[in-house]
Amino acid sequence: MTRYQEVCRALEAEPRRWLVTGAAGFIGSALVEKLLSLGQHVVGLDNFVTGHRRNLDDVREVVGDDAMRRFHFVEGDIRDLETCRRAMGEVHLVLHQAALGSVPRSMQDPIATHQSNVDGTVNVFCAAHGAGVARVVYASSSSVYGDHPGLPKVEDAIGRPLSPYAASKRIDEVYADVWQRCFELEVVGLRYFNVYGRRQDPDGPYAAVIPRWIAALASSAPCVIFGDGTQSRDFCYVDNAVQANLLAAAGPAEATGEVYNVGLEGRTDLLQLFRMLRDRVAAFRPQAASAEPELAAPRPGDVRHSQASIDKIRERLGYQASHGIEQGLTETVAWFLGARAG
Repeated sequence: MTRYQEVCRALEAEPRRWLVTGAAGFIGSALVEKLLSLGQHVVGLDNFVTGHRRNLDDVREVVGDDAMRRFHFVEGDIRDLETCRRAMGEVHLVLHQAALGSVPRSMQDPIATHQSNVDGTVNVFCAAHGAGVARVVYASSSSVYGDHPGLPKVEDAIGRPLSPYAASKRIDEVYADVWQRCFELEVVGLRYFNVYGRRQDPDGPYAAVIPRWIAALASSAPCVIFGDGTQSRDFCYVDNAVQANLLAAAGPAEATGEVYNVGLEGRTDLLQLFRMLRDRVAAFRPQAASAEPELAAPRPGDVRHSQASIDKIRERLGYQASHGIEQGLTETVAWFLGARAG
């Protein structure tokens, strides 16, 4: 039995009350779905700026009405301290996912990025401490590695942030360390590496590449690569991020006060990614088989290569990725195009 299986069985035997911030986002809704399927009681908090009600409706379809009776939703913004305090009532564990994502968005509106990602996170830490919450697991980002050239990325070797978004996530990590040392709030940070999967928003100017390209290929629209296509990422399926959150929430006290990479320890360049998606979409939309990407100028703030070292999270928390890139993309395309994988 894996450590993750042990954690899931223990939660089923002894349900807890959880707060998931950003519950209507694609990672947040995946966490809500998993927790409810394990018999947990869940409070969700979201302001619907980047999340969607349809994601929570989809969770209901998956887990059923009976499970949703253990879900309480609070519509509100983490930038409001009183809202955070209201959501924390009788909560044991917090999975803090709410954020204003996207490097390009942060270049356009750095103030909004700071307010949501830094001020909002400080509010979550303050409210959690005041409510006597046992532990907060918070979402950080691989963007904090910035201009450090090393590959794979190791947690204690970071460079200068290349965008306001990266800076905001690095500041979150600094504040988390302060809250653990000064206020004895157990915190665990997860540096996500390009998480993708079901319910990820394909629309809008800041949509992530995988859902955007699936939608484009399905509708015969162009797929744009910013750069020459050789830049690479460690693409991580959402179920791996869910596993990391539950392992971090249940890990030993000595594993807190740390940040952990969440990825596959692999690299896929954007030309490879395009071909992999094209082949999978073509199984549902044959016209996609002849599609070719369009190249455009690189975007400011983007790193060229990213790859996670997962030695630390494997050794300290027992993380074992359940989905590689092939399986993750297959399930994602199937979900988006209507033949959802089970």
